[in-house]
Amino acid sequence: MATSPELARVIGLMKAIRAKPPADIHEARTVLDQAFAEFKPSSDVTVFEIDAGGVPCQWITAPDTPQDRLIIYFHGGAYAACSPTTHQDLIGRLSRASGAAALGVDYRLAPEHPFPAAVDDSIAAYNWALGHGFEPSNIVLAGDSAGGGLVLSVLLAARDSGIELPAAGVCFSPWVDLECSGASMDANDHLDDFIKYGGLSARAESYLGGADPKHPWASALYADLRGLPPLLVHVGSAETLLDDSTRLVASAERAGVDITFKIWEDMVHVWQAFASILPEGQESIEEAGAFIRKKLV
Repeated sequence: MATSPELARVIGLMKAIRAKPPADIHEARTVLDQAFAEFKPSSDVTVFEIDAGGVPCQWITAPDTPQDRLIIYFHGGAYAACSPTTHQDLIGRLSRASGAAALGVDYRLAPEHPFPAAVDDSIAAYNWALGHGFEPSNIVLAGDSAGGGLVLSVLLAARDSGIELPAAGVCFSPWVDLECSGASMDANDHLDDFIKYGGLSARAESYLGGADPKHPWASALYADLRGLPPLLVHVGSAETLLDDSTRLVASAERAGVDITFKIWEDMVHVWQAFASILPEGQESIEEAGAFIRKKLV
């Protein structure tokens, strides 16, 4: 299939980000912050800071959105970079598509705050929502890449702790295997201009801080997924992380989880973040929004 001009532009942006390897994690964060600064939310999307149980968050909401229906969104960035700010456009679009308010969680990052800090913050944000009038049946967890992994981590932690589960989970290009053992890490290396084995495995080591990469709250691929709510998983065929999704879906199906899964032909890692220039990004968000609307009471 020929690469569209829009996809070619996105691939060019990804190549530009990787063109000069950062000197350290602080420079890497700056590079990503600057790259995503181009993708601002629509002017009618409301954004403000909020403290959610001691966790800094952003309330990101499209106009005329019911305030009793909530998406809790966990951004990607390999547990080391990005924030709700870098993902405001994606989150705002998902709020609009789903008819729900959104809470972007600014969880602590590695290496300063290794596992399980990000999980702890994400669970705290969910508990905050439960304590502030949101019914579990009116909450959906969503995230991309590492944030997609956090969706599963929070669901598993809540289940294991006896906390009532939300209505559903949405995962865009989730990273759920911190051993980085999927065959697509090598098979799709020539296709993926953003996620490479060497960099990703280094980020995994930094995040884990000596913890077991197969800990179920770190790598949901190795978890017992029984009892989880319905899940939607979208992944691109050109991703090195493709097999994280295919293996996760197989595990979820074995566990009896209701799962909606789609592989998007030729799409790159978290292409939804480029929805303002890539039609397939908006299409994926619209499909996720329709899924969320069906799951929320």
